[in-house]
Amino acid sequence: MALIVQKYGGTSVGDIEKIKNVARIVVNTKKSGNDVVVVVSAMGDTTDYLVEMAEKISKTPPKREYDLLLSTGEQISIALLSIAIHELGYDAIAFTGFQVGILTTKEHTEAKILDINTSKIFNELKKGKIVIVAGFQGVTEDGEITTLGRGGSDTTAVALAAALKADLCEIYTDVKGVYTADPRIVKTAKKLDVVNIDEVLELASAGAQVLHPRSVIFAKKYKVPLVVKSSFEDDPGTKITEEYMEGLLVTGIAVKTDEAKVSVIDVPDVPGIAARLFSLVAREKINVNMIVQGTSRNGLSEISFTIPKKDLIILKGIEDEIKKAVSCSKVTYDEDIAIVSIVGVGMRSHYGVAATVFNILARLGINIEMISTSEIKISVVVRKDKATEAANALHEEFKLSEVEIKTE
Repeated sequence: MALIVQKYGGTSVGDIEKIKNVARIVVNTKKSGNDVVVVVSAMGDTTDYLVEMAEKISKTPPKREYDLLLSTGEQISIALLSIAIHELGYDAIAFTGFQVGILTTKEHTEAKILDINTSKIFNELKKGKIVIVAGFQGVTEDGEITTLGRGGSDTTAVALAAALKADLCEIYTDVKGVYTADPRIVKTAKKLDVVNIDEVLELASAGAQVLHPRSVIFAKKYKVPLVVKSSFEDDPGTKITEEYMEGLLVTGIAVKTDEAKVSVIDVPDVPGIAARLFSLVAREKINVNMIVQGTSRNGLSEISFTIPKKDLIILKGIEDEIKKAVSCSKVTYDEDIAIVSIVGVGMRSHYGVAATVFNILARLGINIEMISTSEIKISVVVRKDKATEAANALHEEFKLSEVEIKTE
């Protein structure tokens, strides 16, 4: 008997019929002789609807109440799924993050999991029940409800799989698995049967929406066997592995459109200025993605960096403090950008990849505003209306529609 953790995203439980479909998949897994723990997101656009209601009242709602509000979405879906499973003749029990004991830090809206009390889950599994857990949420030592940030249900599922020492964690979504690019952006994108976990982490961080980056970090750290598959089609999905597939230079392309570029103009080019600037940004718990400092002219330079669009309102709130701290003339904001990234472990042992990327974009007349590289990733900032063209051209150049990787 295997212990399997399954996670179903919002599109998989978007309406009653889809919830019934998920119930059938779960029951079939149980029928095969497995213990099953299910993690569920809020139905469809429920979270967006809750966010919209909050923002109609306040642009900056108190984070404690914000978490309290958003956590209700998953409570609806876990209860409905439990009812659907009971209707199929199987015993199930649903728990919120609070009830099951998912202990988190106190950072409302971006909490991190510290510990999971598995005793309640194991007790219910011993009774033959299917256990359903609300994703995306937890509780502090003080009993305050927290959320893990958007996409946090993936993290809940993988963290549970690690804590329970599950034999497999299956992430069910509305696509067949991990693709060479987003099929909505690149029509010739191809599903990968197997993909390296480091590549998945880079793709997730670069904007690919199949898996949440923190969930991949959990899977890598605790060696959780991970598969991404569709809740709507009978397909083996994509197996996430530590193995590196020889012969593949670039594995995937990602496009990120939820970032904004911030430019701090006419900054004195002296030691310590960047430290002052980014200490203020870090104090506000804003994640910085890419950073570029321009060439000094007359003792002044420009520092540009990208942050999540959702954090712009916070950064604008400390603009005067930034100006005073770094003695700059002004701060500008640009939301009309996209980050296009190519990812591949094969880039570690090949030269000329960056040159190929830059040549392709130059040929298309697409200006590169910022560049960031790692061993297995190259990212460029371009105008948002050029992102699709850039992604398709790079996908074609690296022949990703011809990828042939099969599971054993």
